[in-house]
Amino acid sequence: MAMKCYEQKQYKNGLKFCKMILSNPKFAEHGETLAMKGLTLNCLGKKEDAYEFVRKGLRNDVKSHVCWHVYGLLQRSDKKYDEAIKCYRNALKLDKDNLQILRDLSLLQIQMRDLEGYRETRYQLLQLRPTQRASWIGYAIAYHLLKDYDMALKLLEEFRKTQQIPPNKIDYEYSELILYQNQVMREADLFQESLEHIETYERQICDKLMIDEIKGEMLLKLGRLKEASEVYKELIDRNAENWHYYEGLEKALQPYSLEERLELYEEISKQHPRAVSPRRLPLNFVTGEKFRELMDKFLRVNFSKGCPPLFTTLKSLYYNTEKVSTIQELVTGYEASLKTCDLFSPYVASTPTLIELFYLKAKIYKHVGNLKEAAKWMDEAQSLDTADRFINSKCAKYMLRANMVKDAEEMCSKFTREGTSAMENLNEMQCMWFQTECALAFQRLGKYGDALKKCHEVERHFFEITDDQFDFHTYCMRKMTLRAYVDLLRLEDVLRQHAFYFKAARSAIEIYLKLHDNPLANESKEQEVNSENLSAKELKKMLSKQRRAQKKAKLEEERKHAERERQQKNQKKKRDEEEEETSGPKEELVDNPLEEAIKFLIPLKSLVADNIDTHLLAFEIYFRKVFYSCVYTGKFLLMLQSVKRAFAIDSNNPWLHECLIKFSKCVSDHSNLPEIVNKVLTQEMQKIFISKDLESFNEEFLKHNSTSIQHLLSGSSRQEKAIAIATRLDETMRDKNVKTLTAVLESLLDGSFGLCHTQCDEYRIACHKLFPLASAFVTSTNEDDGCFASMNHTAINYDVLSNES
Repeated sequence: MAMKCYEQKQYKNGLKFCKMILSNPKFAEHGETLAMKGLTLNCLGKKEDAYEFVRKGLRNDVKSHVCWHVYGLLQRSDKKYDEAIKCYRNALKLDKDNLQILRDLSLLQIQMRDLEGYRETRYQLLQLRPTQRASWIGYAIAYHLLKDYDMALKLLEEFRKTQQIPPNKIDYEYSELILYQNQVMREADLFQESLEHIETYERQICDKLMIDEIKGEMLLKLGRLKEASEVYKELIDRNAENWHYYEGLEKALQPYSLEERLELYEEISKQHPRAVSPRRLPLNFVTGEKFRELMDKFLRVNFSKGCPPLFTTLKSLYYNTEKVSTIQELVTGYEASLKTCDLFSPYVASTPTLIELFYLKAKIYKHVGNLKEAAKWMDEAQSLDTADRFINSKCAKYMLRANMVKDAEEMCSKFTREGTSAMENLNEMQCMWFQTECALAFQRLGKYGDALKKCHEVERHFFEITDDQFDFHTYCMRKMTLRAYVDLLRLEDVLRQHAFYFKAARSAIEIYLKLHDNPLANESKEQEVNSENLSAKELKKMLSKQRRAQKKAKLEEERKHAERERQQKNQKKKRDEEEEETSGPKEELVDNPLEEAIKFLIPLKSLVADNIDTHLLAFEIYFRKVFYSCVYTGKFLLMLQSVKRAFAIDSNNPWLHECLIKFSKCVSDHSNLPEIVNKVLTQEMQKIFISKDLESFNEEFLKHNSTSIQHLLSGSSRQEKAIAIATRLDETMRDKNVKTLTAVLESLLDGSFGLCHTQCDEYRIACHKLFPLASAFVTSTNEDDGCFASMNHTAINYDVLSNES
């Protein structure tokens, strides 16, 4: 009865039955009852008591499969999947044919991607329940994920034969089975079989669009180009805006000349006069006068219609400087024509408050380096349509870029739930673009505790997304959504490749490295306060007052949070909120920043290995660990591994050059390394340095990159000569943009080049002349010159903007 109550979620009744059994002196120490009582208490949120009873029950009856199973369920509820698997295996030793334990084990094995173990478990389930659909499907999926396509297809076909579906009847689940079979065939490169299969069961498949897409793809693979072209023409007739269909049609028709390609698109454009794609796609491959002619037609039509997203449509062409020049000439020509001939005046005059114009104005300010002004104009844009969530989100993002966190939160509050703070609601909704930008803003402001909290919130979202797949292991096989299920598993495997995770991880690693290099203490905090006009006594009094205010605010926030928790009825949500309260370690509580940084680094090393920043961040961590750890032999090899992987991606990267210089000096300073390690380091470093000494290596780097400010900054030593090299702004420098020049200015200001106030002021003035709107180069004198005048009265250097776009 206690077990039945547990299954029906009648936990209080279940506890009563357990109490009745345990109150009998003969069964007071009954192991399985104690375990069930613990499992029931766990469902009521009493975790400590639950573990106590389950462990006691296991000790009293260690040979009970029920006790081991219950202990596994308890571990699973705490996300300790490896421990739960061990418990299930112990339970199966005592009852090898227990269906429920086998099912639970298979779920954990696929969750942890133990595919070999999953296959074995699914085989046992198939033997025990050969008539159940899930037994066949689960076993076939195991082989599919292990890339044993032949076996997977045999199992799926055997199962399909058992399905008594009339040829003329359309059944969704049977349709999904057929499409899943076909997917396995395509992955196995069985193109002919896939085509024959889709044609055989075409009438019984619900997704007719998928049928045509598979046919087109397979006909291309088989070289049956004429038939493939007919399929893709039909697909274009169905959706003339899908670029993939045009790509397939070109592969099928194989136009040998530019004229033939253009003729193809002109013909489609005549058939679909309202379609944008057949007029837009030729702009990707035409050049010269033909590009000017087609672009002129494209721009005129869109300007006449007043299409605001025109810039976004053409944005991908901006990689080509020749095309950028052509577009600029055409647009400036239209402007002159409007002023003289007044051709487009009705359309321009009809939209004096067009949101996109303010949006573009904000974007220009962003690219010229004035983030405050950019946020101001984006705010103006959103004020024109306060019900538009997109422009609201863009405005919040610009505010965060300008470090206006509170303003951004207030902006987002227009679309968040009432009765709770916007920050909490955005976290609950897993709004990761906001959280990553928020973390970066706090990082720039030096609020490392708040920044780390946001980074950990993003990390927890990814953990929750990974954990949420658990429910789909049984659901998808029950509903036969097999293609979507396999796609989900593959997505989860590479989930942390996402840009949101990389941004949060990089920010967290950088902060942990900074906390390691400069541990925050009360003394350092006091130095951050502007104490020019305060005496020591006044400064101490002010800091004490601030600490009291912070403590009071923290206590008030904790009280409010506790009140909200009491109002929650859902136990799971309550536990999640308790975890949220402890998320994001405060900077003063971080005992080992490098170990915390490594936790964020591990997913990047396996999933974002093609990004050079991953390996350079790894080097920075291991470089510090050499001085932090007594046993540092392995750290040298890890540093070597990091620079080698980075070198293979981009041997001329400026940050990599700095790391190589540091690594070489570090190796020289540690002459007591084991002989074998020294041999490996020497051998591998020779491949990078090519038998050059450090000074020659650096000089060659500077010579090879004499027109790049970033490279000159990375290769400069800390001398007067280095300042002259790093602050070059002549016409030969190819990367004169706001971001790079700001980095140089920060290096001058932070003392990296020693005391250089005169050079710093001169450099700021020179940069200000190049970028008069960039706030990083503005002084009080500059402000008097009216550099923050409206964009309507300021000439924009579009050549400069192209470097930043």
